[in-house]
Amino acid sequence: MALEAIPTLNKFGVPTGDSTTGTGILMPKLKYRFRVTFFEGFGGAVAGDNLVLTQNVQSVVRPKITHEEVVIDSYNSRAYIQGKHTWEAITVTVRDDMTNGTSKAIGRQLQRQFNHFQQTTPAAGSDYKFQTAIEVLDGTSTEATEYWVLEGCFLTNVDYSDQDYSATDPVQIIMTIKYDNATQYDTDSSPLSPAPGAGSIASTNRA
Repeated sequence: MALEAIPTLNKFGVPTGDSTTGTGILMPKLKYRFRVTFFEGFGGAVAGDNLVLTQNVQSVVRPKITHEEVVIDSYNSRAYIQGKHTWEAITVTVRDDMTNGTSKAIGRQLQRQFNHFQQTTPAAGSDYKFQTAIEVLDGTSTEATEYWVLEGCFLTNVDYSDQDYSATDPVQIIMTIKYDNATQYDTDSSPLSPAPGAGSIASTNRA
């Protein structure tokens, strides 16, 4: 008796009713395939600070956005429209390496935000803010399948974690980063834009 062909992922999945898309299971993005880049503004002008941090990143939380709800009451009805938005802070966990490069890079950034030795502050946000990129990789090349740029970043919390005689775990530093804006880019390095025809409802100026 002839053996049947070995099933492939193309034979699994939810039926879509669309012959062009098929019913196969799409390959998911995997959590461990990512890269975080801190641009030169992090820590100041010391060459290599951004590379050391990228090499020692352990985990990152992708951007999260929340929109306020604005209530519109009219006669017997109630409608909702979108209000102001807030980008939630993210956390980046890095390994504290034996060269002390990670700790010193973070320390220099903290000093930019507030000089703890001289007890002085910078004149403007541009004197201490930096940019951060978060990329999701496919595992086959250095090209990203998903690319975020966070602008106007600064550290709101740094946890240098603990030392413990009974533990053998790598020492970590956890950074909480607040930012002004996040932009998701397409694979052609251009910011994502609404699909053609989107926003037609808004053109009527109605809630």
